[in-house]
Amino acid sequence: MTPIACTLEGGERLTRMAEIEALGRDALIAASGDGTLRFRNDRAIRARLAAVVAAEARCCPFLELELTEHGEELRLAISAPEDAVPAARELSAAFATVRR
Repeated sequence: MTPIACTLEGGERLTRMAEIEALGRDALIAASGDGTLRFRNDRAIRARLAAVVAAEARCCPFLELELTEHGEELRLAISAPEDAVPAARELSAAFATVRR
């Protein structure tokens, strides 16, 4: 069983959250209550999202992140086992912290 704990330390975590919030400001179209986020689809946004997914997979392996392309949108689905749902919600909310 994978432990429910992020391995990032204080400064690293703040930097990651700032990156996620900036990505949300730059490209988030919508966020749904089920943990699915919709983003503008272009090469730069896709690369930034893929980097976040890879980084989160390393520090929070209990989260399930799936990035898919749907025409002009990229969708990021974030889910977790029941005892890690608060962490999944926190990550989803970080993308939508500041909306245009």
